[in-house]
Amino acid sequence: MAAVSTGPAVSLRPPQTRTDGPSPALLALGVFAAVRGAGVLVIAAGAWWTGRDPVRVLGGSWDSVWYLGIAAHGYGRTQMWANGSVQSDYAFFPLYPVLVRLAGGTALAALAVAWAAASAAALGVHRVGERLLGARGGVLLVALWAALPHSVVLSAGYTEALLAALAAWALYALLRERWLWATALAVLAGLTRPTGIAVAAAVSLTALHALAIRGPRAPEVWAAALLAPAGWAAYVLAVGVRTGRPVGGYFTVQRRWGSRFDFGVGTLRDAEKVLTGGPVPLATTVTVAVLVVAALLAVPLVLDRAPLALLAYTGVLMVITYGGGGFFESKPRFLLPAFPLLLAPSAVMARARPRTAVVVTAVLAGLSYGYGVYLLLVARVPL
Repeated sequence: MAAVSTGPAVSLRPPQTRTDGPSPALLALGVFAAVRGAGVLVIAAGAWWTGRDPVRVLGGSWDSVWYLGIAAHGYGRTQMWANGSVQSDYAFFPLYPVLVRLAGGTALAALAVAWAAASAAALGVHRVGERLLGARGGVLLVALWAALPHSVVLSAGYTEALLAALAAWALYALLRERWLWATALAVLAGLTRPTGIAVAAAVSLTALHALAIRGPRAPEVWAAALLAPAGWAAYVLAVGVRTGRPVGGYFTVQRRWGSRFDFGVGTLRDAEKVLTGGPVPLATTVTVAVLVVAALLAVPLVLDRAPLALLAYTGVLMVITYGGGGFFESKPRFLLPAFPLLLAPSAVMARARPRTAVVVTAVLAGLSYGYGVYLLLVARVPL
């Protein structure tokens, strides 16, 4: 275990065995491509069945439209609603639309960027899983992550795949004490989406922990502690300056969208509707189930003494997701990059028979495909 961990986490790692065949990294990438590729085919079939263009469905739905607008025209677009609310594209961080613009600026380009990021994320998730769980556990971690209920987002024109890629490789860099790499990736993650601050928190806290327990260190450790939030802070400050409110301008933009941090009051209110049997969409019920399961999976992550970097990253993501108000049905998407929550079930599956692991993955993937069709083609709630 790397020196930056909070403990040995021995209980996570199954016995190691030597196997002949493809490298675990290639196997993990192949599993991810198979699971998500089949999901894309299911969405495409559903789109054609309903007379819609699969590329537009995957690359031009909900927030994807805003990203395409930024890629094509830059920032400055607003949308006014009858209730008086004003939505601004300043709510969206710039890295993904910049990459989409460089790739051509079309819906197909948005998908190409997202799919490339998802592939990079799968490799990064595998590296983290392999280091903590062994080769088989790393592959199964990728398989479970690819089969999550909201994993259709990894195949759509959204930023979660890009954030997951930057986060996974930043966490892997931290586990290997590659401070400059971790810092650079954290800065980019901070330019990807609001929850990118979770990557910065992981890098800064891990660096501060290293400084606290070992005293004076090399300049790159100090750089990691101080510079990791620079990307996130720079964009938030830039929006503040553009809106005439340098300190709170970005958060004003978010409030006008209906997003605010209310310490979980809104989350509990929406969850109550499901728990009391009120009429709610399927997406609302699934969201409550996902939030409950995620909270349960956080327990073994703490008890197994996972590395500090993973705890900090996952903890900040969960605080933002559970504590934020608005867009309740999008919360599973916000948690999608929180792949460390799957370490415990991946460790259990790594000790099971291979056939069991395949069956569990196949069942979860099938459910994910059906739910993905519902989200993109049926549901009337934001993805």
